[in-house]
Amino acid sequence: MKKDLLSIADLNRREIEGLIERARRMKKEGMTRLLSGKTLALLFEKPSLRTRVSFEMAMHQQGGHSIYLSPEEVGLGKRESTADIARVLSRYVDGIAARTFSQETLRVLAGYSSVPVINALSDLEHPCQALSDLLTIYEMKGKLTGLTLAFIGDGNNVANSLLFSATLVGMDFRLACPPGYEIKEAILNQGKKFAARSGSQVLLTSDPHEAVKNADIIYTDVWVSMGQEAEAKKRRRAFSNYQVDDKLLDLAKRDVLFMHPLPAHHGEEIYAGLLDDPRSVVFDQAENRLQLQKALLLKLLSNRKVSGK
Repeated sequence: MKKDLLSIADLNRREIEGLIERARRMKKEGMTRLLSGKTLALLFEKPSLRTRVSFEMAMHQQGGHSIYLSPEEVGLGKRESTADIARVLSRYVDGIAARTFSQETLRVLAGYSSVPVINALSDLEHPCQALSDLLTIYEMKGKLTGLTLAFIGDGNNVANSLLFSATLVGMDFRLACPPGYEIKEAILNQGKKFAARSGSQVLLTSDPHEAVKNADIIYTDVWVSMGQEAEAKKRRRAFSNYQVDDKLLDLAKRDVLFMHPLPAHHGEEIYAGLLDDPRSVVFDQAENRLQLQKALLLKLLSNRKVSGK
């Protein structure tokens, strides 16, 4: 049966660890022909740099092909129904990576598609980013279990996927955000269930200083995401005390990692120059989008059994 990746919750701890180990091996292997003859459709409602390039290169480096379908070409759910698009693409390609405004669009795609559907970003989650982040953390720290990740800012799609991925692998997760911008209750409750199973802890606070104290990783994201432009002024006021700067980083452990999914707004969620700080691993994260997605595509599109061992 086909397997989709719409949420980090679609994976278990063993599968996450297997993807990380496979991605590490694939970094050393370089080009392969493991997906020769396979084609991935990139169905995008939103513009992208890292997501498009990393998926296209992931297919190319494994001998496969990709087809980019822009909003203007497809008119997802407008010119043609999402269900019909899913059924047509299933006759042409071996997988669909969809970057959508709504998680519901992904659910419909997966429901009508006979080939795997990958969430390449939605309003609810960004699972490929979170998995790549775990790969980066493991490379830098040599472990995942027992670490503490502090997310400063909006309880958005990236925060949701990080909550799930961290608690699934036994990592403590802390979120500091202004009132009214927290992670949704249903997502939070699911994260707490994962934490109870793995032995990790979840902390929500409005105080960024509390969140970052002795943390191993400090993570932030933009205050205004695509589609939120009308709220820009309101959001900048609400998050004005949540900028990640030197003082905040200094409250964490001495070997703290700073992470950001990009694009970054310098002078807003981060102080200017932070991406060049020795503690920043932001561009390692960007590189690892390619590596992790190579492992993910192999798992979902290939008939081969993929193991981390």
